[in-house]
Amino acid sequence: MAQTPRGSDTMNGIIPRSKAKGTDICAFNNKYYIIRSDLGCYMQTSDLSKGSDIFIFSLHPACQNGDHYIGGDSYFHIIKGNSCRRVTSLTTENNTVVYSLHPSCQGGDHYFAAHGYFYIIFQKKGTYRRTTNMTKDSEELDLHPNYSDGLYFWGPANYKKTGCYFLKPTSEWGVEFCTGVDLSNDEHTAVCAVHPNVLNFLPGGLSVTKGPAIGMWENIETITNGSNVPVTWQKKITKKVGYNKEKMTQITQNWKKETSASIEYGELAKLIAKSQFSFSAEHGGSRVGTENESWKEATEEEELLNFQLKPKESLYLWQHKLCLGQEPVLFCCNLKITSEPNPPTSPARP
Repeated sequence: MAQTPRGSDTMNGIIPRSKAKGTDICAFNNKYYIIRSDLGCYMQTSDLSKGSDIFIFSLHPACQNGDHYIGGDSYFHIIKGNSCRRVTSLTTENNTVVYSLHPSCQGGDHYFAAHGYFYIIFQKKGTYRRTTNMTKDSEELDLHPNYSDGLYFWGPANYKKTGCYFLKPTSEWGVEFCTGVDLSNDEHTAVCAVHPNVLNFLPGGLSVTKGPAIGMWENIETITNGSNVPVTWQKKITKKVGYNKEKMTQITQNWKKETSASIEYGELAKLIAKSQFSFSAEHGGSRVGTENESWKEATEEEELLNFQLKPKESLYLWQHKLCLGQEPVLFCCNLKITSEPNPPTSPARP
């Protein structure tokens, strides 16, 4: 007997940049970059819709936990608070310049660069600013309503092109991004799907490619005393503990690791899965922390249990497991014992 999957009827989706500090999408020198400060690395790809030519790089500590990341044809710009850090590479700290933002350029919801300008989007106000220098005042323009619900905004990878890109909330067609010429109107807007190889790296992406995180209790043993006298019951229980290596390997199988990157694929896949389980149900998570679980490859373990059973009494042994979709990913360590055939309450965070 297993518990009804928790979260199976929830909406899946990518976590917006505003709720994932240190995460952003930008473009630099004809490549797209997805920054994940929580993982200590970033993804580089030449095509978000084809998922081709994917590399994983370590993120330099000085470049982590920015509020916004902006690409360009010569520099990356990392905004933190009211200041901006300009760097030539996200993996080193060479040629760094730090400057203060002009008050009119502060407090934006999204920042990106395209065709010679910095763009600063204020979603609640329905406006955006455009400037060639964020230390100076900038003009304010109306943001077209069709661009107001973007989760991430970035410029085109080829800076000879005009326009901008933005990631849309998950729809019935999956995760898509739009390309537009002008933020003030939606003429000539095109829509492209984000490839699963890329989605796996975005926070919340596993809920789209693999299915929402589900926590469930599985009944692994039922003990019944059918006699009219108390009995002592002793038995070794075999349980599987650890992570599903085959399932986890699928997350990173199409990525290439840059030679200097410090993180291993197996560890990276675990970090991504841990994050997914901790997210809210709205974003395909189950609000379960797995820091104290075994993240070694799943093996069978034995545990010796002793019980005193009253006459006609039954006890039910449960093990908790976490799944992505219907596939088990993590078999948790602890067992629970109940006197009722109903599964225990899921150990989700409030």
